[in-house]
Amino acid sequence: MPENLYDVAYNLEKALRESDEFKALRKLYDQVNADESASKMFENFRNIQLGLQQKQMSGQEISEEEIEQAQKSVQLVQQHETISQLMAAEQRLSMVVTELNKIIMKPLEELYGSMEQ
Repeated sequence: MPENLYDVAYNLEKALRESDEFKALRKLYDQVNADESASKMFENFRNIQLGLQQKQMSGQEISEEEIEQAQKSVQLVQQHETISQLMAAEQRLSMVVTELNKIIMKPLEELYGSMEQ
């Protein structure tokens, strides 16, 4: 009898939490939050990022001033070693999740891909 898909998903969640990529991300995230100035800097960066994403998704124009503010924020956080490492760890974990998503979606891609032919 095949496993329940939800059980498999919860096992995948557990495996992700136990992965080296997630553990590294958690450690760096905790380090950034333990440093008050780094935490504020990172929170400001995230708020700017989320605000621009929301504007973009709603179809609103992003001003040159907002773009400059975002670029300055990126430069600032990249200069902070721990935040820079955190962002790199986020990117690595995001790549893992993207690869997992490709694997999960493969049956649908095969199904719909075969219908196109």
